Amino acid sequence: MNQVMEFSPAPDQSGAPFLQARGLRVTYGMTRALDGVEVTIARGDSIAIIGSSGSGKSTLLHCLSGLVTPDEGQVCLNGRDLSTLPDAKRSALRRQRFGFVFQFGHLVPELTALENVSLNLRLNGTGRKPAEETARRWLQDLDVVDLAGRRPGEMSGGQQQRVAVARALATDPDVIFADEPTGALDSANGELVMELLTRQVRDRHCALVLVTHDDKIAAYAERELVLRDGRMAAPTTGVPR
Repeated sequence: MNQVMEFSPAPDQSGAPFLQARGLRVTYGMTRALDGVEVTIARGDSIAIIGSSGSGKSTLLHCLSGLVTPDEGQVCLNGRDLSTLPDAKRSALRRQRFGFVFQFGHLVPELTALENVSLNLRLNGTGRKPAEETARRWLQDLDVVDLAGRRPGEMSGGQQQRVAVARALATDPDVIFADEPTGALDSANGELVMELLTRQVRDRHCALVLVTHDDKIAAYAERELVLRDGRMAAPTTGVPR
């Protein structure tokens, strides 16, 4: 294996919020996707970002996860501005501390389900055997362990999505970013995925940032952040669990 690039977070005892966005502005051409958005996320939080198509939901998620650098404003993890990190360290951060679930699985087509789920573990320095054992457990939890040897082209869209969820959870992430994670799933499998994601928040004390247009899926989160035309249209509200 190549040398592993580690991401060293700022110390938690600094008192800084775990994950915080301040004054985010992002413009694409003549369109302002985000216009001064601010949000603070603690460990153990689960937040649903909701709004109509084009409201800026996915752009906000991409900024919070370091996939997009805002034109203005900051995203800080434990007080550390993600935009100040070199590309290699931002990649290490996403690989080691963040888990991603997108609407369509984005699996590596040449790899089997088992290899896709164990990939980030291997890149983080875990040996092949323990990485594959961990991957197999997650495939079992998502009821797709029988697909371990299949490539994405041999799976349905829903099966690919469950494999993608297993991949996101296998590294025991600090933050799970989920962009329409149940869009390709039927209701039963959608509930399975959301129960697994919210269980991770409870058991591992990680955070979940969820983008969805589905009120039933948003209800799994403890807070909602409503966006309209790139701005927060309403304050976040607590939802008892």
